[in-house]
Amino acid sequence: MLSRTSSRPPPQTWLAYVCLASSMALVGSYVALSKPLVAALPVFLLAWLRFGIAAVAMLPWLKKPSSEPPLSRRTKQLLFFESFFGNFLFSICMLFGVSMTTALSAGVIMSSIPAVVAVLSGVFLRERITPRIAMAIGCAALGIGLLALSKQEHAQQAASASEAFFGVPLPIWGNVLVFAAVVCEAAYAVIGKKLTGSLSPKRITALINLWGLALMTPLGLWFAWDFQWQHIHWGSWLLLVFYAWAASIGTVWLWMSGLHSVPAARAGVFMVMLPISAAIIGVAVLGEHLQSTDLIAFGLALLGVVLATLPQRSKSAA
Repeated sequence: MLSRTSSRPPPQTWLAYVCLASSMALVGSYVALSKPLVAALPVFLLAWLRFGIAAVAMLPWLKKPSSEPPLSRRTKQLLFFESFFGNFLFSICMLFGVSMTTALSAGVIMSSIPAVVAVLSGVFLRERITPRIAMAIGCAALGIGLLALSKQEHAQQAASASEAFFGVPLPIWGNVLVFAAVVCEAAYAVIGKKLTGSLSPKRITALINLWGLALMTPLGLWFAWDFQWQHIHWGSWLLLVFYAWAASIGTVWLWMSGLHSVPAARAGVFMVMLPISAAIIGVAVLGEHLQSTDLIAFGLALLGVVLATLPQRSKSAA
């Protein structure tokens, strides 16, 4: 006789779950708080300073442990792509994106990360995309589409009409760039699971940040050359230090620590903390306001998260 049982996660330490949830909460907070930073610093200069500050802080983490095997060519490639997508491209797309749209919109769009992770897992890890995952992707896409109907978005689009690019208002470009950041973050999650099998969370964090610094240095130096540093308020410097710690150290180390003992698909459920954190910061700190359309879009995006990460029912013999 067959009975249906819920496929429950294997026994895991609660510390791993706390690390994953804390990591995504930090991502959501710095996504929202980066908005005033991009108003004070050019995007490429901001990203370069982030990687530079974090590189200095993580110098002790670069030392190879005696128990760690030599880096294989495959591992070196994975480290580069982890940094290229998760640090370099993600920073560019996210920083330019949030400078053109609202923190609330960025939070809703980024709540589609679990569904995008499912798509990339199907392509690169040969995991089958079930009808429920397809529904999750549809919910996330519908949530993103509803942002166009938000009164808040229309107000910002009207204010930015004179700054349209190719006839398209800047807030729409901002939403597109934030979604590109979603794809980069999903690639980061998939590649990261492979890396945790051979490297410690600290080494992964330090090495991919070093790659990010190398990739961003030419552009960073270009913008730093004639930048008016005296115009930066001390509060922006404090926020920059938090941003560097959160984006390059805290979130990566916490995520890799949790991902080390939790399957990638299950870890995706904790990404719900990202849009929640971004929305809370946007409302509580940046003075943004929730509209009814925002709430519906946010709910649809979170429904996509639930559909993508809800444990499957499996059949077992009684």
